[in-house]
Amino acid sequence: MLVNLKEILAMAEEKHCAVGAFNTPNLECVNAVLGAAEKLQVPVIIAHAQLHEEVSPLAKIGPVMLQAAKAAAVPVCVHLDHCEDLDYMQKALDLGFTGVMYDGSTLPYAENLANTKKAVAMAKNYNCGVEAELGALASREGGASNASGPVYTDPDEAVAFCKESGIDALAPSFGTAHGIYKAKPVLDLDRVKVIAEKTGLPLVMHGGSGVSPDDYRTGIRNGLRKINYYSYMSKAGTEAVRKLLATEDVTFFHDLAFAAEKAMEADAEKAMRVFAGL
Repeated sequence: MLVNLKEILAMAEEKHCAVGAFNTPNLECVNAVLGAAEKLQVPVIIAHAQLHEEVSPLAKIGPVMLQAAKAAAVPVCVHLDHCEDLDYMQKALDLGFTGVMYDGSTLPYAENLANTKKAVAMAKNYNCGVEAELGALASREGGASNASGPVYTDPDEAVAFCKESGIDALAPSFGTAHGIYKAKPVLDLDRVKVIAEKTGLPLVMHGGSGVSPDDYRTGIRNGLRKINYYSYMSKAGTEAVRKLLATEDVTFFHDLAFAAEKAMEADAEKAMRVFAGL
């Protein structure tokens, strides 16, 4: 069942839990995530990141995601993740995406706010929810290091940003990073609580892969309602393929794809159980 970002976040708020948002750049990822969500009967977000355009063009994977969401037995939001280009966002809106994230976090505050307001105005014509980012993570989407390091979100600045922009969800910076963690992240989860209380909006954890279950639970108690998760799920698929190739003489690619899908489904299910408090 296809729902929009605001609706799915309201479901999470009602149950005081978080909904997982999983990047799905190919069919195996889509099947893995929806398979886990349907098994657990929890709502879920499937997302396409703009940086995956070369790997999986929006025009090709977007309709697949939307069709799968409509056919799913659970509520599903189809979301555009880390969009830095409003023209690209328009393409997702035209396809029927029900959530978009404008990422102006590397821009000066005024420019980030101005572009986010444009994104909100665009999305209103499509009954689509909008997420934005304020502050900067230690690494960019895709795992590249942020040259200036993390810039933690100021709670008072977040209040002004949310009020002026009209967004539905905010992704603050509080110590997470994209990609595979080289060391255990040190998270400022008290900052999450303050920002949630001051803004009154659902908050989003980016760089959610690799965070401990205890930190997930604390973050959720403090106001996180959406947790982005991809790197470790994708890694689980890769490891399953390596294991299969090491133990069997595999002829057909679809056997590798299926092994990856099942491993990713198991990893996604494990994450969803924590997010949903199961």
